[in-house]
Amino acid sequence: MANDDAAVLASVGPRLRTLRKKRGITLTRLSETTGISVSTLSRLESGERKPNLELLLPLARAYAVPLDELVGAPPVGDPRVRLKPIRRADTTIVPLTQNPGGLQAYKMVIPAARSTPDPRTHEGYEWLYVLSGRLRLVLAERDLVLRAGEAAEFDTRLPHWFGSTGEAPVEILSLFGPQSERVHVRAKPRRGQV
Repeated sequence: MANDDAAVLASVGPRLRTLRKKRGITLTRLSETTGISVSTLSRLESGERKPNLELLLPLARAYAVPLDELVGAPPVGDPRVRLKPIRRADTTIVPLTQNPGGLQAYKMVIPAARSTPDPRTHEGYEWLYVLSGRLRLVLAERDLVLRAGEAAEFDTRLPHWFGSTGEAPVEILSLFGPQSERVHVRAKPRRGQV
């Protein structure tokens, strides 16, 4: 890792010189624009002076480029989530987030057989979005059916249960987080539903 950092820092000087020459700017003119002395700019470009923020920020402004472009910042880590399905009883749960704590996202595939309510309570807040099938949500005294494209949000301290309507499996996205993190989409019963 230290070798990677050294290589990035060593490439800053040549990168600055190339950019200045492409723009047709002299060291004197760049010095006037940035307030950095000609000798410091020359040593920076030749690699005799290590780059620091005090030098790079005025240069980024003068060239109107992002700081990352000046230093050739290494790419960020791989953003892909490595999906590892988990089987809990008869349900398949696929974690979609990697960071512990805070808001967590899951894709769940609930089989048709999971259709008998067993309400539970716990701390937190949950948001559900139905991808396919029909989701039965029992929330306190309410018994709702959500179809593909519908969402529900609720405080998990209320007695709740969700599963299939018994007709077919249901696929959902679930966001679960601490009480203070809320997604503002409310489930409303349709006319005629309790």
